[in-house]
Amino acid sequence: MLIYAIDDEPGMLEALCRAIGEAAPGAAVVAFDRAEAALARGGEVPDYVFTDIHLPGMDGLALAARMKRRHPAAKVVFVTAHPEHALDAWMARGDGFIVKPVTAARVRQELDYHAPAASGQLEKLEVHCFGRFEVLWRGAPLMFGRRQTKELLAYLIDRKGTVCAAEEIAATLWEDETNIDVMKTRLRQLISDLRGTLEKIGLEDMVIRRRGLLGLRLERVDCDYYRMLDGDPGAVNAFRGEYMAQYGWANFSEGNVNFWRQ
Repeated sequence: MLIYAIDDEPGMLEALCRAIGEAAPGAAVVAFDRAEAALARGGEVPDYVFTDIHLPGMDGLALAARMKRRHPAAKVVFVTAHPEHALDAWMARGDGFIVKPVTAARVRQELDYHAPAASGQLEKLEVHCFGRFEVLWRGAPLMFGRRQTKELLAYLIDRKGTVCAAEEIAATLWEDETNIDVMKTRLRQLISDLRGTLEKIGLEDMVIRRRGLLGLRLERVDCDYYRMLDGDPGAVNAFRGEYMAQYGWANFSEGNVNFWRQ
């Protein structure tokens, strides 16, 4: 396992490397005091990047964006003395967040959380509902054959495991459409694309389909919204008032989320 450690303060960088070394004794740890140096390093792709947010030149947030474009599977964990930057870290699509002082235990938590599924464990689809709705598989965006398939998945995620009637789904996705046959055809196409997409990553059993009904098995989903409902402090603090922002029908649920968080 290859891990990058990035901090411009020598004492903090030393402490970060020490914590990583204690948490993952077998890992190769490469230290940098600049983000640009980490990006310029060739060779093996890092499995994890633990980086400070405030860096001279390119900051940690910009580094995360560029690292994700180059190496989508690399996990970027932000390390900072400023917990108020948690939202910025989440918006930058970071994979974790540690508040200084760094400890080996906190590093180990991040490594364990993102470790590949052990034999017999179910891998999960990573779903972000806060802000814009996004779906990731093994750190990379999940690509659908049809644009609106993602919206269908968002609706099923929003319903939290409830098996929904096809008529209900169609009326929500195409509220201005009056031709029932057209809506049925569109929905069949989206369901086919959703099942085909999930089948390609080994999650074909995630979709529940019965006559005229559709739902999801939630044990195959790791979702910030669900974690917030379970009382996870990180998920609660990550919500900043936007929920599936690209979908107008999600406004009602956004109100419920805001009410719950109060």
